[in-house]
Amino acid sequence: MKLVYAISTLALPKTLAPIDPEVFGVERERMSTLRLGVNIDHVATLRQARYATMPESKNAEPDPIVAAAICQRAGATGIVAHLRSDRRHMQGRDIERLRENIMTKLNLEMGNTPEIVDVALRIVPDEVCLVPEKREEVTTEGGLDVVAHRKELEPTIRRLQTAGIHVSLFVDPTLEQIDAAGELGVEMVELHTGKLANAFSEKIEKQELENLQAAARAASELKLQVNAGHGINYTNISLIHNIPHLSELNIGHSIISRAVFVGLETAVREMLAAMQDYRG
Repeated sequence: MKLVYAISTLALPKTLAPIDPEVFGVERERMSTLRLGVNIDHVATLRQARYATMPESKNAEPDPIVAAAICQRAGATGIVAHLRSDRRHMQGRDIERLRENIMTKLNLEMGNTPEIVDVALRIVPDEVCLVPEKREEVTTEGGLDVVAHRKELEPTIRRLQTAGIHVSLFVDPTLEQIDAAGELGVEMVELHTGKLANAFSEKIEKQELENLQAAARAASELKLQVNAGHGINYTNISLIHNIPHLSELNIGHSIISRAVFVGLETAVREMLAAMQDYRG
């Protein structure tokens, strides 16, 4: 109950009552077996567009923690946030408040840098997804090259796991990357679906889907949990249904974009509806 009261003290909309854990549990039971993690980075992006130089302003909005509360009320089983080294959207305080207030799991996306690893070890999210990070990119471009960076990744993975954090690697759908992830002993991989989502011809779409299918099968054979994300929206999610062994989709930009027109709770529920009847 402590977490419920913590959320209720935030500046939630008047129509949004504190979460009832029993009702929340029932909603989760009704969901598809394919789970949804909502990335709320772009809620922070909008806030930073106006308040980057005034982080302590009483007017700083929108609040990512309020967004997280709405997402979990709508049925999301995870909240995803990427703490980048340049702090372009999520801030350290955001991650701390998410850890203190959300009822569902916190999935922290992060680059393998000493500063951010230290933050993860202090906050102890439920999961960490290690991603590549380039300062000049608008968003994460491509998967982590586990094969090339195995030596640097291994000690970080061990430190996180020793702290009780489950570790995922965001990878391109190639067998080499899946095998390398399995050898490192992580619990999960998140398959990069960006090339499928942005395919501009049926030939490329078919090839990318086949790559994802093969990677998902290989990961499942290695007893890795298989997640997917990047570029998934309300239209191309029909293609995602053709990828086997998926446990969770992590989706952000499309949901936040849709929320501009229909509201965040409705946007999350619409995505969950599009995920229903996944056969795995």
